[in-house]
Amino acid sequence: MSLSLRVAGAALAALALTACSTGPATPTPDAASSTAPAASSAPATDAFPVTVTHALGEAVIEAEPTRIATVGWTDHETLVSLGVVPVGAVEITWGGNAQGSTDWFDAAVAELGGEQPTRYDDSAGAPIEEIVALEPDLILATNSGLTQEEYDTLSRVAPVVAYPEAPWSTSWQDSLELVGRAVGRSELAAEVEAETTALLQQAGAEYPEIAGTSAAWLWFAAADYSKFGVYTATDARPRFLDAVGFETPAIVTELSGGAPGQFSVDVSAERAAEFDADVIVFYTDDSVKLADIQAAPLIQDLPALKSGAFVAADDPTLALPLSSPTPLSIPIAVEKFVPLLAEAAAKVQ
Repeated sequence: MSLSLRVAGAALAALALTACSTGPATPTPDAASSTAPAASSAPATDAFPVTVTHALGEAVIEAEPTRIATVGWTDHETLVSLGVVPVGAVEITWGGNAQGSTDWFDAAVAELGGEQPTRYDDSAGAPIEEIVALEPDLILATNSGLTQEEYDTLSRVAPVVAYPEAPWSTSWQDSLELVGRAVGRSELAAEVEAETTALLQQAGAEYPEIAGTSAAWLWFAAADYSKFGVYTATDARPRFLDAVGFETPAIVTELSGGAPGQFSVDVSAERAAEFDADVIVFYTDDSVKLADIQAAPLIQDLPALKSGAFVAADDPTLALPLSSPTPLSIPIAVEKFVPLLAEAAAKVQ
């Protein structure tokens, strides 16, 4: 059984002790006035009130929330992994399905017997009006780019749990812990984290070629092959590589130390030949083509590119769980992506 189904099953079993709040797929005239849309309700495992401190302030949650809106790219999935369906969530415009969601999220919501949340666009910042219209009693933004001004505005509507340190850099473990505390499900959050971590470790153990091999995640811009980007240790993508057993190349450690808090740094193509990762991973699409990368002067000197020890991620549906991992999406990455990593590792000379 996949982890997404196991998590959903565990969450269903936990409904005897926890609440599952749901929202309509599209707003209805009385949606904003509804005060208790929960599919079922039961005492939370944690006691309230709960105080959650984060980078932008402090959220005091007086009672178990029943109408939760999410702002971060992963908070809605983290919430559902704990058996709670939000009333509102950000529309997934890259790597999602035609409904602005993801297949694994939809499957988990269906397992819980919930309704799809209202989706809103965050391309211009936090969609304040759409969130306010849902009358939430808790707003989650643990993995987001929420600004102080947006936080202050939303905090007048409901308690807001933002990121613990920096925007867009929260690990899935930290998001899970924060969300678990905010909704009164700390024990379940710890169980989900342990199960997900075990799955990642098992995935790495199944491919012995990964052990002792270093890997880095890069990115390229078609308009300028005079440089390439390297995701630092702050980003979720290198964290995934580490979680399945890859070592961190010395040059990535160096670059990460020189750019604290930054999720990526630019590197001159003149340094390509000295980039010491055994395996590299990078995105390709209609504008950034593999053939162009391999033909670009200096870039083509990347050792892993020359040896063929690379993975060119050309499927946004697969890439999304790697850039924004959650307990629901990590099983997708393990099933479909780890074998590609192992194949690349086997080419290391």
